[in-house]
Amino acid sequence: MDNPPELISRRRLFSDPERRVVRISPDGTHVAFQAPLDGILNIWIAPLDDVGNARPVTEVRDRNIAAWHLWTHDNRYVVYARDQAGDENWQIWRVDVETGESRYLTPSPGVTAYIQQRSLHFPAELLIAHNERDKRYVDLYRVDIASGDAAPVHLNEEFGGFFTDDQFHVRFASRQTENGATEYLQRNGKGVWERFTLIDVEDALTTRPIEYSSDGRELYWLDSRGRNTAAVVAQDLRGGQSRVLAEDQQSDYVSVVLDPITRRPLAAARQFERIEWQALDPEFEETLAFLTQDSRGDLLFAGMSQDRRHILYAYQYDDAPLEYFHYDHVAKHKRRLFGSVPALENAPLVPMTPSTIRSRDGLDLHCYLSLPDGAEAGAKLPMVLLVHGGPWGRDAWGLSANHQWLANRGYAVLSVNFRGSTGFGKAFVNAANLEWAGKMHDDLIDAVDWAIAEGIADPSRIAIMGGSYGGYAALVGLTFTPEKFACAIDLVGISSLVTFINTIPEYWKPWKSLWKTRMGDFDTPEGLQFLEERSPLNRADRIVRPLLIAQGANDVRVKASESDQIVAAMQKHGIPVTYISYPDEGHGLGHAENRRSFAAVAEAFLAAHLGGRFEPLGDAFEGSSLEFKAGRGLIPGLQDQ
Repeated sequence: MDNPPELISRRRLFSDPERRVVRISPDGTHVAFQAPLDGILNIWIAPLDDVGNARPVTEVRDRNIAAWHLWTHDNRYVVYARDQAGDENWQIWRVDVETGESRYLTPSPGVTAYIQQRSLHFPAELLIAHNERDKRYVDLYRVDIASGDAAPVHLNEEFGGFFTDDQFHVRFASRQTENGATEYLQRNGKGVWERFTLIDVEDALTTRPIEYSSDGRELYWLDSRGRNTAAVVAQDLRGGQSRVLAEDQQSDYVSVVLDPITRRPLAAARQFERIEWQALDPEFEETLAFLTQDSRGDLLFAGMSQDRRHILYAYQYDDAPLEYFHYDHVAKHKRRLFGSVPALENAPLVPMTPSTIRSRDGLDLHCYLSLPDGAEAGAKLPMVLLVHGGPWGRDAWGLSANHQWLANRGYAVLSVNFRGSTGFGKAFVNAANLEWAGKMHDDLIDAVDWAIAEGIADPSRIAIMGGSYGGYAALVGLTFTPEKFACAIDLVGISSLVTFINTIPEYWKPWKSLWKTRMGDFDTPEGLQFLEERSPLNRADRIVRPLLIAQGANDVRVKASESDQIVAAMQKHGIPVTYISYPDEGHGLGHAENRRSFAAVAEAFLAAHLGGRFEPLGDAFEGSSLEFKAGRGLIPGLQDQ
């Protein structure tokens, strides 16, 4: 490129948003959102008709609160969650929006909790689940929001979770069977748990209940039983019949908007290349058409007042930040409230292009490609293969800080929905069973070969990078196909499938059979051998390309030992590696200062091995907890910093 675009600073790309998680009060008079207070995301409140006049109601100082919150039905409190240094032991809090008085509603430390149910019928209470009594299982409590007083509803000895209704009744419990199926049980007249339904293993990742109608007569599902993709289904609980409300042959329905009072579905979204909505209630068709007709972006619902007059929503773009809007259904008027990241509104951002690539065994892999601004066809650029986590998640169209950052530095960026990715039907998900480091990796290689054949990527300058499962994929890339990639970056990735399964959190163990079915049977000698064969740790001596590893010290999903052990194995074989750690992080990087320092190290690493652009280091490490545990001197420009 003769005239490269402006270098977008890491500070602009990786700072926290100025507004996120925007929610409307049930009475439609106020909004609550998360915004920085002294550099930490807190809860702010503003009148709906004057969102510029916002005030903070929490004063959390240590780290951002969780990326969700909710109003109570009496409009008095906002409920939110906090953890400690990324340990994911979420503690539920509430704040009085008038006085700012905060208090916790669940125990701490070492206890993880979540909101089970809120209800119009009990505006002063919540059903909350937590695992203080037994770390393996969550118990249910009915909690007074004002005082925090809690009364046990169900003490759990065997189930992975519960499903409740608006009356705070436990309608059924769920657990995994030995083969990875999901069993839902309900109590009979004698209080004995009996099977309500069984979701076979082939449907277990694409079928789940959503909500009961407020009158308790219907149960709504996202349901792939009897079809390949998840449909929206209503089950009549009196007669037992089910009816399909919406279905699509290409992609799963993934979310449903419910009426605030009746809890009946108003609209549902599916996501193939982009998000598409379908009205399920005839009275909502006009509203949905109004919200989708004038935007080039994808519609996201943020909330609705109880009378359905006021709707908060957002438009998601690939080359611009999220924008929030308010629609007044009575006045038939919409207005822009604010953008989520004003600092990026005038940045030279690039589009994200959906592409479909055929795998070697005939599957369609739905991918997203971002190219540097001004890149010419057939340029054979350096490329970063960016692998998503999960693996039961997906890449999606929208603004990606990583895509924009890497494209701005001169790289083609390719994200691949390899088999096992969700949203494309159960056959595609189940095609990944027992294929870790097998056909799942083949899909990534096939996508790389497509990019090479299309003249997009220079075959000698391709990196593989990802977090969580994506970090595992990066390690697989260097150990199973040692010369395919020029370098790799692993963030909180699994190095051994055996040690990973042996160190999962206690509260994950009720779902352990899921891993057995999807990843490999750890209860048999043959299965353990298979898992060892698919573990990068046991091939560390094959690494011949540069590797950067980053790890959160408090990670409960992928323990720091996963990174420690592969670094030790490489050092034992005399193989250089750069290893950085964050003592105040868990499964990912929550602090903006840590994200910026990681990006600084990563782009210097990529520049050294792929030849892209990089921003001078400057103050990139200021305020970060970054620690170099190995290989600092291997990256040019970092030795003396």
